[in-house]
Amino acid sequence: MFPRFRRSTAGTSALLLLAATLSVASAATAAATPAPDELCGPGSAIHYNASDFTQPTKISNKWLPLKPGMQYTTTGTVTSEDGVHAHSVVHTVTGLSKVIDGVTTRVLWDRDYQDGQLQESELAFFAQSRQGAVWLFGEYPEEYENGTLVGAPSTFIHGLAKAQAGTAMPARPSLTAPDHVQAYAPKVDFLDCGSVFQKHQRVCVPTGCYDDVLVIDEYNPLEPPDAGHQRKFYSAGTGLVKVTAVGGPDQEFMDLVSIRTLTAAQLDQVNAQALEIDARGYKVSRSVYAKTAPATVGP
Repeated sequence: MFPRFRRSTAGTSALLLLAATLSVASAATAAATPAPDELCGPGSAIHYNASDFTQPTKISNKWLPLKPGMQYTTTGTVTSEDGVHAHSVVHTVTGLSKVIDGVTTRVLWDRDYQDGQLQESELAFFAQSRQGAVWLFGEYPEEYENGTLVGAPSTFIHGLAKAQAGTAMPARPSLTAPDHVQAYAPKVDFLDCGSVFQKHQRVCVPTGCYDDVLVIDEYNPLEPPDAGHQRKFYSAGTGLVKVTAVGGPDQEFMDLVSIRTLTAAQLDQVNAQALEIDARGYKVSRSVYAKTAPATVGP
């Protein structure tokens, strides 16, 4: 449920080249990395406590409800240096869970298509705290080029390689609250910051018109100032309904076009497919994902 535009739309080979040169740039990156207590500005420190997650897979936050068997499809366009492309993402809340640092997380499966071809297949791991905030514990994003899996170099998992879980959605979003860290993984230069930009908006997309919409402005302070921001629109009781871009050379515009409730048989099939991805991750990402516990069906 958190589509994130990756600036590799011109080809995954560019990402692989970047990964190969990270060791050369590591000193400069370390110098530019903000201190942990100011990742997204004053007051944005991550206050993670594993004991806060008493019923972590019961994700009922009204702005980001994640009920197993729900499937959402967003479509639109993505613009990058090589032009404008058709883009669609299928977001599926699986019936799987995965324990990360002692917390049982819910597994989401996102399939990202560009010009009709699979570009990325990602497992993402969410849990809700007893206060009602939804946390992101990590991502395993498999990248594809011309239909072939080329790796998952952007994988990060909370507690490994200094990665930290962050707040994907606050319990009570406030216009006056400090910006929040959505997740932080310095080894892969991943830092998403969120700011409550607007509340009580009205948005119309193909699935209908929604009132009381919350708008979150997202950015990465590790990127150049002209990289632009992404804005995501969340409807109470539904979740993500729209994505827009502000500034920057790479832009994504997406609308919610389909909401499905899978049958028990369809959910079983999704679970089986997601388990195959989880198992493959132990070979594709030996240094990170292979250190996690296997995903399981339930609870």
